[in-house]
Amino acid sequence: MEGIIDKENERVRRFFALLDNMEKKVERLARDNRPPFNGERFLTDREFSGTLRISRRCLQDYRDQGRIPYIQLGGKILYRQSD
Repeated sequence: MEGIIDKENERVRRFFALLDNMEKKVERLARDNRPPFNGERFLTDREFSGTLRISRRCLQDYRDQGRIPYIQLGGKILYRQSD
């Protein structure tokens, strides 16, 4: 008969390691995956400038010059991914 299973048990340590790994993946999914708005996915200025490989300041200049389409929702600037 096995003794008491505690935190030093290899099976228990593997279980908690797997649980930690799953928690990190769920947190990453929750952070990176936003539901579409009216069937359309929108990007923040940080995401959009990273996609275009330009600075956020350059992106703001493009907005000010009317060179790129955007929407403002509650004070937040968003860009349609399809644009």
